[in-house]
Amino acid sequence: MDFRPVFLVIGILLSTLAVMMVVPAVFDLVAGHPDWEVFMVSSGVTLFVGVATALTCRTGGARLSVRQAFVMTTLSWIVLTVFAALPLHFSELNMSFTDAFFEAMSGLTTTGSTVITGLDSAPPGILIWRAILQWLGGIGIIVMAIAILPLLRVGGMQLFRMESSDQSEKALPRAAQITSAIGVIYAALTGLWAFGYWLAGMNGLEAWAHAMTTIATGGFSTSDSSIGYFDSAAVDYLAAGGMIIGALPFLLYLKTLQGSWSALASDTQVQWFLSVVAMLITATTGWLWMENNVPLEEAVRLATVNLVSIITGTGYATDDYGLWGSFALPIFFFIMFIGGCAGSTTCGIKVFRFQVLYASARTQIHHLLQPHGVFIPYYNRRPISDEVITSVLSFFFMWFLAFTVLALGLGLLGLDFLTAFSSAATAIANVGPALGPITGPAGTFQDLPDAAKWLLSMGMLLGRLELFTVIVLFTRSFWRG
Repeated sequence: MDFRPVFLVIGILLSTLAVMMVVPAVFDLVAGHPDWEVFMVSSGVTLFVGVATALTCRTGGARLSVRQAFVMTTLSWIVLTVFAALPLHFSELNMSFTDAFFEAMSGLTTTGSTVITGLDSAPPGILIWRAILQWLGGIGIIVMAIAILPLLRVGGMQLFRMESSDQSEKALPRAAQITSAIGVIYAALTGLWAFGYWLAGMNGLEAWAHAMTTIATGGFSTSDSSIGYFDSAAVDYLAAGGMIIGALPFLLYLKTLQGSWSALASDTQVQWFLSVVAMLITATTGWLWMENNVPLEEAVRLATVNLVSIITGTGYATDDYGLWGSFALPIFFFIMFIGGCAGSTTCGIKVFRFQVLYASARTQIHHLLQPHGVFIPYYNRRPISDEVITSVLSFFFMWFLAFTVLALGLGLLGLDFLTAFSSAATAIANVGPALGPITGPAGTFQDLPDAAKWLLSMGMLLGRLELFTVIVLFTRSFWRG
């Protein structure tokens, strides 16, 4: 395999990361905090490696093959995480490299799990750097879902191939144009939410940090109490709205701006997602109001922001929902798996896979009742091919197998059942907080052993890159070509 195109892309991405490191350096310099030097040195090292790699691996316009795309996707996420961890490791927070890598991986995969305590007194550079990592990870996953994963036929993502052509030579330039336009939309939404948060009472740093992690559905906050720190209905509802915006397909925003006004409303994935969210909020609000005697207005607010946060994999929290009772706890555990729509910044299994599975099961039931009938499963009013159904079923199997192995691994390291089980779920679904007193919404991942943090980092990467993108690299047939 020719690795030059792979390292050319990684070099360009590292150079971009180096430029972004200047932003927290400026924040620290203005605040008079010495960590600005750490960010500038880290930026210099990252820029040197990035530019040197890109210049060494210039290929004269060679295109990425499918095998190269698999390697590039996984390797770029790992390499970027290593360099993103440098300022965290050498900052005044005095984090071990394991903790720094975990935090950086959690940021770039928009998971939102953290090992840092004392965020309220942390330097501004660190706070904005964590938000920038999630913001970059959010746009990164949109680009992957539109340009790369459909070509790799991962987990049924071929449903979302560019309609003009199946050939990568024609699809990729079009994908580049589309992702550029979506990048502008992504940045505009971030700016809009930053302005909204500022109007709701946040200062400039808090507004920008939360806007970036809201639209990216990442969940890093500037306080240990997450957005519950602000105790504001305006902030809570703004956050819920931003998380839902981030959980819808960004390609449909582009279509809407191009004049297709019904693009969002007519998409069955969007309809399913919003219906599920509405039902969950209604049920949980009723439970809090009737069983926990929470005033109705407060129950609506608590249910809305926390449920939307977990189903979109953001990880904001305004209350310890682990204490809401026997009905709420299983809801929060199971919605971790759902995620948002394909082509959004969210994580998890994704709504379209449940739709494909439902359509396939429905067809199977009709076959049982009428063995000689012809029944075709549909998604978004289009027939679903057998290839897509097989791909989705394989994804479900591998997802739950990876979750099981991860949970058993954490149990082997001495974690109790609830912590191991929910931490495995939150890592592979890229949600953030787990359940229980240790890694729940009121705790952090700081007290876990280093081996558990490395395992969870691997789980985050697997979940974010749709499993097969990583797993295929460990097969002998892949390297044989």
